[in-house]
Amino acid sequence: MTATPIRLLLVDDDPLVRAGLALMMGGAEDIEIVGEAADGAQAEALVRRTRPDVVLMDIRMPSVDGLTATERLRARADAPQVVVLTTFHADEQVLHALRAGAAGFVLKDTPPAEILAAVRRVAAGEPVLSPAVTRQLMRHAAGGAADARHARARERLAVLNDREREVAVAVGRGLANAQIAAELFMSLATVKTHVSRILAKLGLGNRVQIALLAYDAGLLEDGH
Repeated sequence: MTATPIRLLLVDDDPLVRAGLALMMGGAEDIEIVGEAADGAQAEALVRRTRPDVVLMDIRMPSVDGLTATERLRARADAPQVVVLTTFHADEQVLHALRAGAAGFVLKDTPPAEILAAVRRVAAGEPVLSPAVTRQLMRHAAGGAADARHARARERLAVLNDREREVAVAVGRGLANAQIAAELFMSLATVKTHVSRILAKLGLGNRVQIALLAYDAGLLEDGH
């Protein structure tokens, strides 16, 4: 039996970029492009109508930008996964989008096969950011608000028990569930349960947000 294709929505204000993405992604057997939008407002309307699994979202658009649209889409009860499209490796708006619940980002000049792989990974519930890229982004954003974020993150993480905290740090280090299980001497099922509890207790939507919070709290510094 053929697997259900991943329903994908393309959002970019440049029609040439959208056409290129549609040509690139539309040829994959496991992906169905359910719509195209030129800004965040159109994207919201199309999400309501087409119910995509993944939204490939440009960050800079007129009217409603990608950051605002990501925040609104991720707040929905049936929220799609969002992958941000950007031209910059370390960008403040990209970090804001990740904090709002985007599952990762890809550069616009990324090879087609890698963009396809990113869409497939987030559709499967996996983040698309390497730990190195995540740290680069967070270092870029460190500054005047860092102390306040540190205190808030520590306060939020206080609701976790010791084991959940260990799992949160491991997620922040970019370890997959199987690696966490081996390192912390747990079964895979137990790791999955801990991750689900962490997301629920902290009101987070995905593993990227766990990593960001662990970083903000200072738990990913050398020596941890």
